[in-house]
Amino acid sequence: MVATFSPTSTNFPNICGQEQAISEIVNHNETVFADRSDLNLDQIQAGFACALHMHQPTIPAGEYGALICNLQHMMENPHDGDNHNASVFAWCYSRMGEFIPDLVDAGCSPRIMLDYSGNLLWGLKQMGRDDVLDNLKKITCDEKYQPYTEWLGTMWSHAVATSTPIPDLKLHIQAWQHYFAEIFGVEALKRVKGFSPPEMHLPNHPDSLYEYIKALKECGYRWLLVQEHSVEHLDGSGLTQDEKYLPNRLLARNSRGEEISITALIKTQGSDTKLVAQMQPYYEAKSRGRQQLAGQDVPCLVSQIADGENGGVMMNEFPGGYNPAWHDIKNDGSVAGFNGTEYLELLDKKGITEVDYPVCQAVGQAKIWNLVNPADTTTEKVEAAIADLNANDHQFHMDGASWTNDLSWVKGYENVLEPMNELSAKFHEKYDRLVAEDPSVTKTEAYQRSLLYLMLVETSCFRYWGQGTWTDYARKLYADGMASLA
Repeated sequence: MVATFSPTSTNFPNICGQEQAISEIVNHNETVFADRSDLNLDQIQAGFACALHMHQPTIPAGEYGALICNLQHMMENPHDGDNHNASVFAWCYSRMGEFIPDLVDAGCSPRIMLDYSGNLLWGLKQMGRDDVLDNLKKITCDEKYQPYTEWLGTMWSHAVATSTPIPDLKLHIQAWQHYFAEIFGVEALKRVKGFSPPEMHLPNHPDSLYEYIKALKECGYRWLLVQEHSVEHLDGSGLTQDEKYLPNRLLARNSRGEEISITALIKTQGSDTKLVAQMQPYYEAKSRGRQQLAGQDVPCLVSQIADGENGGVMMNEFPGGYNPAWHDIKNDGSVAGFNGTEYLELLDKKGITEVDYPVCQAVGQAKIWNLVNPADTTTEKVEAAIADLNANDHQFHMDGASWTNDLSWVKGYENVLEPMNELSAKFHEKYDRLVAEDPSVTKTEAYQRSLLYLMLVETSCFRYWGQGTWTDYARKLYADGMASLA
């Protein structure tokens, strides 16, 4: 087994070149948390799980258009906008490495799930912020603190799944695994079994969702976090309140009738960072009890994720909400904090597996399958049904669903999406056949450079922040990416 990973070029992050080795590392059925867990499902009334999402985009804003982390740009321009928050942001990226050890040493049993984009991890490395990375390594690699911290995989460059070309989804997923292994080691990567989608975005086109889940499973993931309004029952009805607090089996059926599924933990109540900053999941769990699953009583799980640094609430109120809660829990016992994989593994030990979970699908798909017989489906029939629904049902769309229903990641961003799709097409035109014939092509500096620019163009920030400077950044990255493929 490869112990460490070295990038092809020191000018670029380690995002490719070890695909087979990575696959062998992550595709295993070993227990990650349950054998070391101090929790007993039979003694707990309800549980909760909190995740923190951290991201800073890579932008061409350094000297002569060099690629730098937006955090570095903020620090170098402290008087622009809210850039004065840069040092606080950096502390937010580091502080769980302080909170977890302090709580454990005080006899508490804290939990946290961490989702850091590849851009951010690379940016911290570029900036020489070993203080931040060392704090994270402490709670990731030190066996004393491993049971309390779970890393969630994500897209390396914070790409929104629906507006990312399907062939690029797996490239982002694998790139994050490469870079995480370089920083934290392969043993830490083996423990990453949950996935956090950027912007909590779930594709709802049958073929896109199928390929998305297929890529996640091929990359060793067992479960992903989804927003409550992004899924539905197979008949199109919404999930019941109780079903949102249990794991679900997310089913995807493509236009050829093939099916695949993965476990989904349901995030509730929108994107309000106050929910995590003020430990609302803990207090909600205190008001809930045990639920029936596969004929057994089990504690429910209140799952939440929030930006870990963005906004005054997370910057200032989170420490005062997070740390005292674990001292309260230490003296209670009826409510416990879990990490996602830990909860699922403890259910496994009770004989409750994915086949026992309630089934859901991406929102809007029931309308398609009401028009197309799943047993006799073709791509043409599915596309005809989608066209009919787009023309006659104003509530129907294939833009997917994310943490907010009032933001499309497609409409209004054609000036970014069209070049992005063009760059993606040219990348695959140049490299797909070469890599198929010789997988070592992914070790070359030329491939690494082109892949980096492709992923950077697909960063969601260049759409979320609207037109202007951010789309100008995207155009510069697109031009450099096209030049790398010439």
